[in-house]
Amino acid sequence: MWLQYALVFLGAFLFDVVPFPFLPAFTIMIFLQIYFHLNLWAVVAIGVAGSILGRFVLTLYISKLTDKYFNPTKNEEVQFLGEKLKQKKWEGQIFIVMYSLLPLPTTPLFVAAGISSVKPLYIIPAFFIGKFTSDAVALSMGKYASDNLDSIMSNILSWQSISGLTASLFMLFAILFVDWRSLIQKKKFVLNFKIFK
Repeated sequence: MWLQYALVFLGAFLFDVVPFPFLPAFTIMIFLQIYFHLNLWAVVAIGVAGSILGRFVLTLYISKLTDKYFNPTKNEEVQFLGEKLKQKKWEGQIFIVMYSLLPLPTTPLFVAAGISSVKPLYIIPAFFIGKFTSDAVALSMGKYASDNLDSIMSNILSWQSISGLTASLFMLFAILFVDWRSLIQKKKFVLNFKIFK
């Protein structure tokens, strides 16, 4: 039985360590919970722990990738954005909780945090609250999903799933290509596509 729970941890970790929008970790958690008939709350706790470790690792290595591939100006802009997030401590924490509750990938949030050198411990407590809550709801609905699998599979390319992916890609695009310093300091919207060295 412990092997199945290890798969939950590993699956959630792998889904959340990637630097691009991917399927939410709760999808693998739901699959494994239903397939192996695992305890729902154990899956939530172990899966959220795997997700948090994955996001933590992402924040550690993403700045090395961006330092290598992005030009210094883009790195400075995203670091400036991260500094603004840190200045508004309570508002920033509430934003992270609320964002984690939404059915959107949290990859852009952690990419921005990693690039801007925001300490993972600043984001992870608020992320834990939102992630635990949203994953508990998603996994509670797992039984319903397994009972109605045919209907769900026919809606996998629904407007909701496509709009969620589109919104995530749009946010990642905004983090990478919007000149945030110009927008915040000069109130001027500028796109900069020269982000690579």
